[in-house]
Amino acid sequence: MLELIVKGGPVLWAIMLLSVLAVAIIVERYAYFRGIRIDEETLFLRVKSALSKRHFDEAMAICDSNPSPFSALLKTGIEHRERSSWERKEVLKDTAAQEVPRLEARIGALGTIAHIAPLLGLLGTVTGNIEAFGVLGRFGSVGDPSVLAKGISEALVTTAAGLIVAIPATIFYNALTSRVNSLIVRMENQVNEMTLLLENEGDKA
Repeated sequence: MLELIVKGGPVLWAIMLLSVLAVAIIVERYAYFRGIRIDEETLFLRVKSALSKRHFDEAMAICDSNPSPFSALLKTGIEHRERSSWERKEVLKDTAAQEVPRLEARIGALGTIAHIAPLLGLLGTVTGNIEAFGVLGRFGSVGDPSVLAKGISEALVTTAAGLIVAIPATIFYNALTSRVNSLIVRMENQVNEMTLLLENEGDKA
């Protein structure tokens, strides 16, 4: 195994580096999404209860103790409760837009890894085959066909490595992208909910 890695050359080492980066991105993103996962319904009810009593500082403290894109929207709405309904909605939209890059961070890099890993594998195979057939060209013939077959099989290692990296990277990229899109849709709905929740409070202030 170690011999194949060594003979895979720089291309195989590059693919192995990409695999490490892909794993790091996947672990970091899932840890991030797990960290912002909260019971949104419970949080909404707690904040709504505090707002009904006009305990605005308490409502913001509840948001601070439950960090997530949803709580960020709530806190922003509370901080701008004295503005008009239209102004609050625009501020909430801006806050939601600012949360999107945090949700999408490094996912694009994972998609890039999924696309270039098999291409690197193919490059390694092509260069390996060129080298293997170059030996045949220099000597005119090879007494033992297994020598040429061994060279070609070693060249194919990079293609296999590229696919091994690309397939799971693609799966996780699609899964993470789907989760981000779902969160964005929910935030768009939450902007409307926040506007309705804070409308009366803004009129009273």
